[in-house]
Amino acid sequence: MSRGGRDKSREQPERRCIVTGEVQPKPGLIRFVVGPDNIIVPDLAEKLPGRGIWVAADRAALEKAATKGLFSRAARAQVKAPEDLAGLVETALARRVVELVSLARKSGNAVAGFEKVKGWLADGRAKVLLQASDGSERGKGKLWTPTGGRWFGCLTASELGLSFGRDHVIHGALAAGGLTDKVILEAGRLTGLRGHDGGNTAAGKE
Repeated sequence: MSRGGRDKSREQPERRCIVTGEVQPKPGLIRFVVGPDNIIVPDLAEKLPGRGIWVAADRAALEKAATKGLFSRAARAQVKAPEDLAGLVETALARRVVELVSLARKSGNAVAGFEKVKGWLADGRAKVLLQASDGSERGKGKLWTPTGGRWFGCLTASELGLSFGRDHVIHGALAAGGLTDKVILEAGRLTGLRGHDGGNTAAGKE
């Protein structure tokens, strides 16, 4: 199991984390490149030019890479990491998850609200259950992880609310297809950065 929360697959490209030394599938890692002025730049979309430097999607790993000179060692040059690199990456990942869920909602592949989510779960339509990290444990425990699907509790109620154009949302669900696989990828990385699952008590949570 990778730090991003996914099973390793022989079909997935693998990279070595410069902190742990472990080789693992790319979904559990975050790519960095050396930018202008030899500043380390997160490349969450994995599209920036340059040689990639990979770090596990884990706050402690990022902090160690930034403070122990591991980026310079990997780049074979003197480079500098921005202040609070882990915080910057966490914020950027949260923004990506919020935006992806919002796009899924606009395409009809996401719903919010206890009753709608429960309906999608009961009908087998839901592939992903999203629950706010700061939501009521009693309420969250009444829903369940989709069979063969995923559960994430890495967003706050206000962040999840942004995805649905509301002040706050506690329960959300995504159908299969569309952007759902991308949400799973980025939410897995964000979970690694935030280091918790929101204390979910939903039955059948993976």
